[in-house]
Amino acid sequence: MEKVAIVTGASKGIGREIAKELAEEGIKVVANYNKSYESAKELQEELKNQNINIDIFKADVSKREEVKKLVEYTLDKYKKIDILINNAGISEYKLFTDETDEDWQRVINTNLYSAFAMSQEVSKNMISNKNGCIINISSAWGMVGASLEVIYSVSKAGMDGLTKALSKELGPSNIRVNSIAPGIIDTAMNKNLKEEEIEEIKNEIPLEKIGRVEDVAKCVKWLIEDTYTTGQIIPVNGGWIIT
Repeated sequence: MEKVAIVTGASKGIGREIAKELAEEGIKVVANYNKSYESAKELQEELKNQNINIDIFKADVSKREEVKKLVEYTLDKYKKIDILINNAGISEYKLFTDETDEDWQRVINTNLYSAFAMSQEVSKNMISNKNGCIINISSAWGMVGASLEVIYSVSKAGMDGLTKALSKELGPSNIRVNSIAPGIIDTAMNKNLKEEEIEEIKNEIPLEKIGRVEDVAKCVKWLIEDTYTTGQIIPVNGGWIIT
């Protein structure tokens, strides 16, 4: 029987590549987007040209009622959910002393609360089926923190904590929960970095290059296929951060 996956934040960057990778592997994908309909539609059409069909679904996953609609849509159509990729996220680059309560709520809700709410709603079906795989797309900054990205770092560290705790609670139901913690990946989120800054970072990375979205998607594919890895934070960073 074909597997069914929800990928949040799937219209661009890492999420888009994950959705594409899974769909090309024969997994039924529900690709979530919030504001980027055109990008989501482009992905759908690109795959359609390969005779691959995916669903795209608009939902602000920082809001419980919209999370429920996304999950209900998937269950109504496919009757089960095998895989959840919590990828939706935003960044905030600002001095800590300039951060506001509104910044905190926006970043924490989008990055961390969405993973909590999505996992909670999806795990109900996974527990019933005694099977599931949840993968949280975290960040190297969740592991070590980053100057000028305090709230973002907190949100990703929280995601890693969610991963570890959930893996213990859901393990007896044959549900695996892991995080992938990318380093610097060539996405729009890092377009604020100047070319000289990118070169400096490359010099700090043992593999001497920044990552590609494909690198993260391939790690997702492995974690789905694997049956004995859970509760882990998998760094995909070229050796930039080794803990």
